[in-house]
Amino acid sequence: MTEIIGRYADYETLREQAVALRRAGLSRRQIRDRLHVDNNDILNRLLEGEPPPEWTKRPNAKDDLRAKARELRLQGLTYDQIQMELGCSKGSISLWVRDLPKPERRPPAEQAKLAARMRWEHELTMRDEERQRVKTAAAAEIGALSDREVFLAGVVLYWAEGAKDKSYSRRERLAFINSDPNVIALYLRWLDLLGVARERLRLRVSIHESADVAEAEAFWAELTGVPVSAFQKATLKRHNPKTSRKNTGEAYRGCLVIYTLQSADLYRRVEGAWYGIVGAATRPI
Repeated sequence: MTEIIGRYADYETLREQAVALRRAGLSRRQIRDRLHVDNNDILNRLLEGEPPPEWTKRPNAKDDLRAKARELRLQGLTYDQIQMELGCSKGSISLWVRDLPKPERRPPAEQAKLAARMRWEHELTMRDEERQRVKTAAAAEIGALSDREVFLAGVVLYWAEGAKDKSYSRRERLAFINSDPNVIALYLRWLDLLGVARERLRLRVSIHESADVAEAEAFWAELTGVPVSAFQKATLKRHNPKTSRKNTGEAYRGCLVIYTLQSADLYRRVEGAWYGIVGAATRPI
């Protein structure tokens, strides 16, 4: 090595230049070509102690796995358990966590319980992935909808969720209520198809009194394109402490009630279309 270094006239000057180029963000190849240093051992000596610039570092696809493996090891999991959780080889796990203290051996019963929990969590993850795969594939099969398909979907949706006329209580008008933003969005798209302008709509929020009414109204206003100032006074539901409500939290925005003015003729068309759908679907082939 001393003989090789001796080939370079001024090693210290060369090192200063190499360090300066490294700190300027140059790669090893660029520094080698700039200084005409063809020997890798000499180049290593010249750059000793100088970290490479960030742009030369290749992203490691296993960085996340490594971090998770170390986290699980610190929780006391064995190599087998980490492998079951992450699906990577025990050789990789050993390299990633070998500097960490070996976890204390758990009692057999506790180990069995932990292994069972991890198997169940893995099973749940696989089920969730399969569930999402089926949903994604089903959504992709739908494609674009024609106006006729949107009309039929809206008729079925209204007849399932909207107010219906009764012989003992004549209510021939469109009145719809739902808490699902996607359902509301589809209903509005259907009203657009029917030529119903937003000015003909009367909106009202129905929500529990313990919820944030202003935030709920702002949410529905943004979704529908109708200003909050045009909303009717919200209907507040009394809170019953004896019941266990699950529709709480930040995502709870109550139900949106949508009335359509001057909609008697539209209602009759919807009812007629509904029975037309039922007749066509149940007619013998």
